Amino acid sequence: MTAIIALALVFVAIGGTATALTPDPERQAVTLSLYGLLLTLLFFLLAAPDVALAQLGAGTVVVPLIIMLAVRKIRHVGEDAERDREERADPAEKGAPR
Repeated sequence: MTAIIALALVFVAIGGTATALTPDPERQAVTLSLYGLLLTLLFFLLAAPDVALAQLGAGTVVVPLIIMLAVRKIRHVGEDAERDREERADPAEKGAPR
C-alpha cells in the first residue's frame, strides 16, 4: 500500500507542476480539474473518503467551472470594449474620405 501512495504522490506532484506551467487559462482550468482527480485518488488512498468526496465535488468540478466562466466573461467584455472603441473612433482614422 505504501508503494501505491508513493506513486500517487508522484502523480500529484507532476499534476501540480503541469497545472502551474500551463499558460492558457482555459487549458489550465482543464488541467486543474485533472489535478483535482489526482488529489481525490490520493485522499481516498490515505483513507480520507470524506475529504476525497469534497475534493471531487469542489476541486474537480466547481472551481474549474467557475474559472472557465470567468475567463469567458472577461474575454467577452474585452471584445465588447474593443468594438465600442472602434465604433467611436474618428472616421478619418478608419480611412474614410474627408
